[in-house]
Amino acid sequence: MQKQAFRPLPRNFESMLMKSYITTPIYYVNGSPHIGHAFTSIMADILKRNREALGYEMMLSTGVDEHGQKNQEAAEALDMPVTDYLDMRCKEFRDVFEKIGVEFDYFVRTSREGHKTAVAEMEQRIFDKGLIVKKQYTGTYCKGCEEFKKESDLTEDGQCPLHPTIKVEQTDETNYFLKMEPFREKLLKHIDENPDFIQPEPFKNELKKMLAEPLEDLCISRPKTRVTLGVDLPFDPDFVTYVWFDALANYLTNIGWPDDGYQDWWAECEHMIGKDILKPHGVYWPLMLMAADLPLPKKLSVHSHWVGAGGVKMSKSIGNVVDPIEVMDKLGVDALRWYLARHMRADSDSQISVDLITQAYNSELGNKIGNLLSRVAKFSNKNFDGKVPMPGALTAEDEALRRTVVEATKAFAGWINLQDIPAATQQIVEAAVAMNEYIDQQAPWSLFKNEETRERCATVLYVTLDCQRILFEALTQVIPGSATRALGMLNAPKAATPWAPELDKLAGGTELGEIDALFPRVQ
Repeated sequence: MQKQAFRPLPRNFESMLMKSYITTPIYYVNGSPHIGHAFTSIMADILKRNREALGYEMMLSTGVDEHGQKNQEAAEALDMPVTDYLDMRCKEFRDVFEKIGVEFDYFVRTSREGHKTAVAEMEQRIFDKGLIVKKQYTGTYCKGCEEFKKESDLTEDGQCPLHPTIKVEQTDETNYFLKMEPFREKLLKHIDENPDFIQPEPFKNELKKMLAEPLEDLCISRPKTRVTLGVDLPFDPDFVTYVWFDALANYLTNIGWPDDGYQDWWAECEHMIGKDILKPHGVYWPLMLMAADLPLPKKLSVHSHWVGAGGVKMSKSIGNVVDPIEVMDKLGVDALRWYLARHMRADSDSQISVDLITQAYNSELGNKIGNLLSRVAKFSNKNFDGKVPMPGALTAEDEALRRTVVEATKAFAGWINLQDIPAATQQIVEAAVAMNEYIDQQAPWSLFKNEETRERCATVLYVTLDCQRILFEALTQVIPGSATRALGMLNAPKAATPWAPELDKLAGGTELGEIDALFPRVQ
């Protein structure tokens, strides 16, 4: 599938009811937030800010999955009451998301009574249709995934590829199972008829492979003799709901299902996930919805993973794990947000380390974007009475730069998909390079020395400052803190909604704000 073009906003947007509902996975609380959690949530936040700039009414949900065997055992390992443990971990995740600038509208806790009631309602509906059966099962169980595995799911040495350090167990127990095979062909048809349902294309192909053979029934319960932390089955109180069934339902319970009124949000729902949870979201969840006679979400946007420098998988024993808190303490939140947005490949794993983030911060944000603002704004402040200079006649070089900046930022004036973010931010870098080349060639510092070229100096400075305003308006969708600070230094007017890169909105004679280093160099 070709890369989807940026979708322009309809001019009659004011008369349209436009919604966009973006979800992240809900994260297990058996460990602290890591770079994977930060990445998915930051990308969701960027897409939310993009939609808001276009005039959409937004809903962004993120949060924590508090149920399941791993969370239960984590609380026991710390000798904490489970409710205290869940409260502690929930606060930790929420604090991190707020620190990385994720403006979520709903924070999920699966321990919420309304969620648990709705999960039971979904199970009862499916059970009443005869699609859930009770039977004895013998199989291989991965505690890391909290699911049963087929032999084909395991490595040559019989371990789960996602959790090679956790020994799989042979389990023989009675459970409840959802019949999935009756819906497999229907799901394949839906994928074929809705080309954008799974993005990008390689993950669509992977999902279709998962659906190529008949599906086994999905175990949707765990006996309370093994797991107690979960939603009771409404038709058998000796069992709790399988943690994935419980967790996936949050996407509906967040917007009020089963009560009426959720439909408008659900029709515009986009799930953002990592590739390791493609099967639960691409197979289990759609088939659960079909079994409950509910419509499928609009889109499933999938991303790859981060690995250490040199392509080595991150590991605490190797010492190449990137802690988002450590990065923010050293470089600030926008250094982290920028690197994650700029350097993730669309459909393959990408490298990350504190050194790589520092290099990108110093080179791209510092040298190319931040330093130019500091140089030009300080020179204008000093030599033009603290104001934006008044421009004179524009030259071909001025117009060429203005066209370059408008074209480079146009992506942020249209609908951006997850896989488009790296290319959109790369265009920002290229525009910044063009501005630096322009200012070096025009040399306003030399023009100012002669009375007859001072008007030309003012024009060059104005063109640069106005182009920087456009650049930072676009960047409010990616690095909102720094971009907003930069616009404050320019005393730029509030941008219109829907946003578009419009020239000459920074009036000559505008008082400049206090100018300081936007991205101080870090060693």
